[in-house]
Amino acid sequence: MIDCLNESKVHYEILHHPEVVTAQRIAEAEHVKARHHAKFVMVKSGDRHLMTVLPADHQLDLEKVARAIGAGAALDTEKEFKSLFPDCAVGAMPPFGNLYGVPTYMDKSLTQEDYIVFEAGTQTEAIKLSYRDYEKIVKPRVEDLALKIQPMKGA
Repeated sequence: MIDCLNESKVHYEILHHPEVVTAQRIAEAEHVKARHHAKFVMVKSGDRHLMTVLPADHQLDLEKVARAIGAGAALDTEKEFKSLFPDCAVGAMPPFGNLYGVPTYMDKSLTQEDYIVFEAGTQTEAIKLSYRDYEKIVKPRVEDLALKIQPMKGA
């Protein structure tokens, strides 16, 4: 992926963070707002694997995904999709499905951000990249796919 960014001649920044599990915690560790942190959720439709990309403070809505792709959709399991990303740590895949032959769908809310931050294939590094450059390189299909997670009362 770094090679792809360099070949595309785009400006990006590598961020280092401690190993954490959830996208919201990663965003905190990177000192970026959750709406800028792009997490991926793998979906399966029939025998096809699809990558969906959404902000860390959103959750995927499978009904919206099904409408967007015109077919039923279910969450994919790590066991089923990890072999598609042989050079990445499980759970740290970058949202570059195009580099792995996986169709990429992005939630429309991310298009409003001037930059996004996403995992760089490891558990401790992330990339900060302008949204426009990301869109130019990946060419994701932009759809309404997710719902904003409402904070719990008293949290």
